[in-house]
Amino acid sequence: MNDIYEKVMLGVFIAALLVVIYAMYDTWYVFDQAGDDSYLQFRPDRVNADTLPDYPITEDMVAWLTLYDTTIDYPVMQGKTNDEYLNKNPYGDYSLSGSIFLDSRNSSDFSDTYSIIYGHHMEYGKMFGALDDYLDSDYLASHSRGELLVGRDGNTRYELKIFYATTADASDEKVFDTDKSEELVEFLEAQGFDVNDRIICLSTCAGDVSSTRTVVFAYILENE
Repeated sequence: MNDIYEKVMLGVFIAALLVVIYAMYDTWYVFDQAGDDSYLQFRPDRVNADTLPDYPITEDMVAWLTLYDTTIDYPVMQGKTNDEYLNKNPYGDYSLSGSIFLDSRNSSDFSDTYSIIYGHHMEYGKMFGALDDYLDSDYLASHSRGELLVGRDGNTRYELKIFYATTADASDEKVFDTDKSEELVEFLEAQGFDVNDRIICLSTCAGDVSSTRTVVFAYILENE
């Protein structure tokens, strides 16, 4: 009887060990994918125009987003739906860390009054995990600049001026419904902001709270 018990307990221990090993591998694999920065060599301002059509980032790339002095320096993709690039990298391959992507309802040239860009919340500031820092007003004040290179060739360049960061529920239509930009403008003006320019919102999950999002707002300014 003791022999059977020992074998059962050994089996349980081995099974538990395998689960732990798999969980560790899965965590490492997701982080490794999120940390892949090979795409940086294909940033439009670093690519020769003659080779641009051949580089491996898919034709769904609509822009390149950079926030100065942060880890955010990514191609921006746009799928037919907002689910397409949740688990697909800029090369079009399956990836749990997904891509940074523009809302499928927005114009790809960022001509809309209000545009939304999404990204997964990853540890160590990977993907849009770095947006958490903007909830600190001092950090926002010292990291408020960025740029948006629009188009696959990046020929159109806009300055970004980050002016506000907060959290919002994923069901908040004034934030996440691109057709309700007037309501968002009214909300921002009520916070004391003067909204005369196009706005971009950067959104990611707020840690482990599934229904809460960290949202960072920036003006899209003509390159001076």
